[in-house]
Amino acid sequence: MFGTDQPAVTGTPLACAPWAFTLEAGSLRHIKLNGTEAIRSIAFLVRDRDWGTLVPQIQDEVISQTDAGLRIAYTATYTNGPAQLIVDIEVEVTAGQLSMRADGITKGDFETNRAGFTVLHPIDGVAGQPVHVGHSDGTLEETTFPMLIEPWQPFMDIASLTHTVGDYSVTCRLEGDTFEMEDQRQWGDASYKTYNRPLAKPWPYQITEGDGLAQSVVLSIGAPLPYARSRPEPQTSSEAIFPDMALVVTPEDARRLAGSPSDLAGVNPQRLLCHLDMELGGLEAQIQAFATAQSACPDVLFDLELILACADTPAAELGAVAAHIQAFGLVPASVTVCPSADRQSTPPGSDWPDCPPLEDIHRAAADAFPDVMLGGGMVSFFPELNRKRPPLKMLDFVSHGLCPIVHAADDISVMETLETIPHITRSARAIFDDMQYRIGPATIAMRQNPYGNRVIPNPDAQRVCMTDDDPRHRGQFGAAYVMGLATALAAANVAVWTPAAIYGPRGIGFVGTTGQSDWPITQALAMLASLAGQVVKGAQISDGIAKLSVGTTVITANLTPEDNGDLSPFEWRAVD
Repeated sequence: MFGTDQPAVTGTPLACAPWAFTLEAGSLRHIKLNGTEAIRSIAFLVRDRDWGTLVPQIQDEVISQTDAGLRIAYTATYTNGPAQLIVDIEVEVTAGQLSMRADGITKGDFETNRAGFTVLHPIDGVAGQPVHVGHSDGTLEETTFPMLIEPWQPFMDIASLTHTVGDYSVTCRLEGDTFEMEDQRQWGDASYKTYNRPLAKPWPYQITEGDGLAQSVVLSIGAPLPYARSRPEPQTSSEAIFPDMALVVTPEDARRLAGSPSDLAGVNPQRLLCHLDMELGGLEAQIQAFATAQSACPDVLFDLELILACADTPAAELGAVAAHIQAFGLVPASVTVCPSADRQSTPPGSDWPDCPPLEDIHRAAADAFPDVMLGGGMVSFFPELNRKRPPLKMLDFVSHGLCPIVHAADDISVMETLETIPHITRSARAIFDDMQYRIGPATIAMRQNPYGNRVIPNPDAQRVCMTDDDPRHRGQFGAAYVMGLATALAAANVAVWTPAAIYGPRGIGFVGTTGQSDWPITQALAMLASLAGQVVKGAQISDGIAKLSVGTTVITANLTPEDNGDLSPFEWRAVD
């Protein structure tokens, strides 16, 4: 089901009227007030220098409930190299208040990018709605949660946040550090995230041995704020066409494919996305590999994803690429150009890396490939595109990738990212309107980490943030996820999407001449590839079920690990 023997984390449902939530690995999830979700999560999180999440060892957990309220206490130990951060956490819940407090101390000099409470506000019913932001100087800012995704932090210096939940309001007070909010939707998370330590401060930093920290988050109930009249407009699928499917191929993959073109038979994609990285050197050999694969697979379109080294002028580098492409007879259907420097994210407060102006790069691309569709954007994710926008008048299409395990890797969080896809595509369309839109790669695992120096190794096939090898891709979970992703994207009229590679841990499984694979995702991808070019008649995700209607085909997929309706866990069905 999951592609791994690692047990899924299970939560403990707890309630103390009017509050209810799930306690899961020390965090409070899906905190509800009278049955309506108020806060998606409160957790004490610690990040390493690559923004990887350190998993704590939780000990001495105590849960006690009386007529007066509910109390939870435990000790969480975070280890980073030889140092430890040991945090005592206490949760107290009464009828009018929910609080979570942390007191920590270090053993050894503890290196971290962030250590402290993170509070997640949900997005459905919250985006575009009023919020009162209290600041450390005692002032109150009356504003709204962003409707379109903000590229930078929407709120800074946060002491409290108040928003409406059903017939009441909930005020979230934060103490112990300086907090700010990022619009976490742009990474795919279904939340607005409030976190401690401003990003403008240096990171990583050290908590010196023996130093302590003390933080708290307190939720209280009050009168409701007025709802805003404006709400996010739902995207409709009345004119959407289901996209072509592409699969990622590297030069090494291309050489393998050239010797075994039937490996595509299990999925039959319309296109291949050829990843050409000039920083790796061997430009001629890379291009020759793609040309050889194209000769072996003449019925598939070859799109070129070109990483520009920027070691010379754009005109010189792109001219050399074009010359080798012509010499080897490669015929790209399109060329997407991205400077190598833009593969790494530039967070708030950081200096932008040296890079030629995008106008110069895309002007040189137009000169080098005069008769080819040209694309821009990012080979990473939407936040990078949102923060550095391409010169639209010089392009035929815009592209970016997706990844659901940037900040959390548990099963629930991964599926919850599907809630955010319409927010991302809506915000992207606000940037480039009705230009051709391409998505990918969009796999559970991360191809390359824009936020650190490496993807996180996963030799034991577990649920790990920012890894390039997520075992769920190869389980029934992966098949259900890709069905959910297709459903979430369908209304945005995306032209091309890339939900897998050909080979490797994010691939389609070995197919060969039999056209069979024991990876469940292969059959799901084959079904979705067969829908390319047909009219999208409906696409909806509700109550853990994705329902996609394209042409004469209706697909339903269970996105949960439980029986749901007449579908077993993570099962999908297609009916004509």
